[in-house]
Amino acid sequence: MRCSAAGRGVTNLPTSVRGPKIATIASRPIYMVETGVFNTTTNAFVVGVVRHSVAGTGAGAVTPASEDSEYTSVVTPFTSMSADATVGGPFNQASIGAAIGAGVIWTYGGKGLRAPAGTANGFILNLPTGTGQFFDFYFVWEE
Repeated sequence: MRCSAAGRGVTNLPTSVRGPKIATIASRPIYMVETGVFNTTTNAFVVGVVRHSVAGTGAGAVTPASEDSEYTSVVTPFTSMSADATVGGPFNQASIGAAIGAGVIWTYGGKGLRAPAGTANGFILNLPTGTGQFFDFYFVWEE
């Protein structure tokens, strides 16, 4: 089932190993099909999409929406993290301009980017340069 969630990082500043995240559950993988990031300030920054293999600790839970009103997502996205994750190299990375509303949308063909079942797995929107910056974001995934 296709689900989505959107938010603004407001709790803990993103870093190279922390940021808005979405994680799998023990019994089901997820497939990221689209994600977007938009600047909320007039400071430029660099953002990336990475897969994590150690989840860290999510903060600021976001209630996901489903395309089917009778389906409830089993995944909980978070606006930030209060403990570091173990991440791999970026699937995507972009420089976001120094203007409110500047942003990027990444879409993934086929089934999308797969995060295997297991509570330690998922995706993070990180800041590879480590410079803290809040931003608006959204995730679209298949469960």
